[in-house]
Amino acid sequence: MSIADSSKELHKSRIVSFLPSSTEMLYAIGAGDQITGVTHECNYPDDAKRKPKVINSSFDSTSLTSREIDNKIGGLMKTGGNIYVINDQNLRNAKPDLIIAQGVCEVCAPFTKEIDRANSILGYKPDLLVLDPHDLDDILISIMDVAEKVGRVSEGRKLVVSLQNRIDTIRRLIGETIKRKSTNNNSIDNANNIRPRIVCIEWIDPVFTAGHWIPQMVEIAGGINGLSTVGQPSRRISIDEILEYNPDKIILMPCGFDLDRTSKEVKALDKSDKWKSLQAVQRDEVYAVDANAYFSKPGPRTVTGVEILAKIMYPECSSLADLPANSFTKVTIS
Repeated sequence: MSIADSSKELHKSRIVSFLPSSTEMLYAIGAGDQITGVTHECNYPDDAKRKPKVINSSFDSTSLTSREIDNKIGGLMKTGGNIYVINDQNLRNAKPDLIIAQGVCEVCAPFTKEIDRANSILGYKPDLLVLDPHDLDDILISIMDVAEKVGRVSEGRKLVVSLQNRIDTIRRLIGETIKRKSTNNNSIDNANNIRPRIVCIEWIDPVFTAGHWIPQMVEIAGGINGLSTVGQPSRRISIDEILEYNPDKIILMPCGFDLDRTSKEVKALDKSDKWKSLQAVQRDEVYAVDANAYFSKPGPRTVTGVEILAKIMYPECSSLADLPANSFTKVTIS
């Protein structure tokens, strides 16, 4: 078989995506028609919603609070219960040649146990691509890994170049803004530093600070990330830690929540006097973002997330890209 014939054969492969970010990557490089199965969380682009669901959540989280979801997942992990359930018939019908899965977080998307279960249901082992991004650079690499696996290398390169250009533009515009503010001696919220101190909250009750790719996104957008480390997992923190850090702005991005859901969860913070004593809260510098679309999933739209962060931190920078509707909002904690 010639290389051209081999490439054509690969292009016909049937793909099951076990995570929303790989689904978005596949559509972004023009391979959406190869997808024969997705998870219940694969909702972008719209066409993904019409794909057969081979993975569903073992419980309905829509009516649960952040605390209740945390307790439910903690209980399942402690007892060895299933967070995700495979639809056997849909998986068999999907007949995948390739399964794309992840190795980042057992809670966020199907993991090793689901892959083993899928192989058992199918009676054979499809080719497997495991994505394990820990920062924004890894996300761009993941796009190329997917592109190479499905015979869309040129499309993958074009997408990565486009995303990198947007990242470079953000760096340039924010750099110019910081230089201008420094020249004018017009610092924001911190007399000794123009860059704002930022805390990104990945879960509200209990409180977790956002890790993995989020700290790098904050730094690219011109902020100082002080309570989490690039490439490291999210971690539970105390309000006292946040008080000691004294952030200029707080950004709420609960994993998997959209803007409306996040705004409702803010009520959990109203009960804390320590939260109310935070400088960022008193200065009305608390924001909610659409985490489900632009922050939780390590896919192409994380670059839009960087643009959102830059706009929150430097609203005076009019040259920043226009943002999607309902991508972020300022919230008031009473």
